[in-house]
Amino acid sequence: MIIVIRSDRVVLPDGIRPAAIHVIDGRIAAIRDVGARIDDAIEIDARTSTVMPGLVDSHVHINDPGRADWEGFEHATRAAAAGGVTTLVDMPLNSIPPTTGVAGFEAKQRAAEGKCHVDVACWGGIVPGNQDALAPLARAGVAGFKCFLSPSGVDEFQHATERDLRAAFPIVAELGLPVLAHAEWPAALLETQGDPRRYATWLNSRPPAAEHAAIDLLIRLSREFDVHVHVVHLASADALPMIAQARAAGVRLTVETCPHYLTFAAEEIADGATTFKCAPPIRGRDHRERLWQALAEGTIDLVATDHSPAPPALKHLDDGDFTRAWGGIASLQLSLAAVWTGARARGLGVDRLAEWMSAAPARLAGLGQVKGRIAVGYDADFVIWDPDAEAVVDAARLQHRHPITPYQGMRLRGQVRTTILRGEVVFDRGAVVASARGRVCRRVC
Repeated sequence: MIIVIRSDRVVLPDGIRPAAIHVIDGRIAAIRDVGARIDDAIEIDARTSTVMPGLVDSHVHINDPGRADWEGFEHATRAAAAGGVTTLVDMPLNSIPPTTGVAGFEAKQRAAEGKCHVDVACWGGIVPGNQDALAPLARAGVAGFKCFLSPSGVDEFQHATERDLRAAFPIVAELGLPVLAHAEWPAALLETQGDPRRYATWLNSRPPAAEHAAIDLLIRLSREFDVHVHVVHLASADALPMIAQARAAGVRLTVETCPHYLTFAAEEIADGATTFKCAPPIRGRDHRERLWQALAEGTIDLVATDHSPAPPALKHLDDGDFTRAWGGIASLQLSLAAVWTGARARGLGVDRLAEWMSAAPARLAGLGQVKGRIAVGYDADFVIWDPDAEAVVDAARLQHRHPITPYQGMRLRGQVRTTILRGEVVFDRGAVVASARGRVCRRVC
């Protein structure tokens, strides 16, 4: 059976143009002229919409098994499908057990079975003393390894010291996998002082210097061991010069930022608005604008959500206590619209989104030969969306397990119409429409 998807705006690796995409057995078999006809094909007419590679979100906390009451595979992958995300890469912490050994990875796979509406890959973890587990995890198929340089917030995933990283990096270098790092240096973090309801109390406790010190260490270790280091959720634009300098010198360093750092600014966050709490914190407008500039110029490689949901009680919505609230922002379903709203306002095109949110995260996760591009031989993963449509965010209508998001009430541009996973429609016109057909992916390059 052949499926043909037609659109006047298909985002291809070499540009945006009219095309007809032919899909056979879940893969892209051909890309032809938009008017090319084929007998007995199932036709999907997307002429009035844009067809882009399905998004790959390389930074998602699914929390399953062990904390599925925060959010598990079922809700996370439904939200992904609704947001045009066709592949998630799950972080190794927040689940119990964490993915710091093969047993944790196997528990993750069991928890995911029959619950995934999109494809899922997994990062392994680096924690103190688990260096002997890294090679077995790589053989099992993790995409790479995540570490925290400051406390993670959960007891099961301890943060790594420089000594721990020095024990792990030679092994990771032999494996050829990336190390993703939460880059805040604990010695530079400060005790919270002042009114716990004030956003400034939280912001001041996580100064930019903490990011800079951690990134400096990561650059030195990457250079010394020739390991690909990926800095997750960059919030401080003041770190950009050292990042650019290291990359120019040949250090294998990549960087991501998140929709919330590109959308919000510290000056705009009200007291008690704990839905905005994350680490590193959302910084000022100047940081936001310089992050956008770095993204446009290529110093920042990709955008990932760091989707980290939690129940209302853990977010302290009732008392607005920033010092006690869980630090995580839920935005999985909204990432495309949030980033596009900001990109369009700055004169950046849809083709840039396809690189930042599909191709680059797929490469990071070792899925770049099958995910993240509309090209022959790739998985037939697509998001069909209208870049001009606008809607006001109603958290109660999101697929997230808990309707908590700082985007509540915002008017965002760009609406997902249909999401297709390996040739099958999984989301259409506001509803998840297929059974859970997603797979657990393993690194293939």
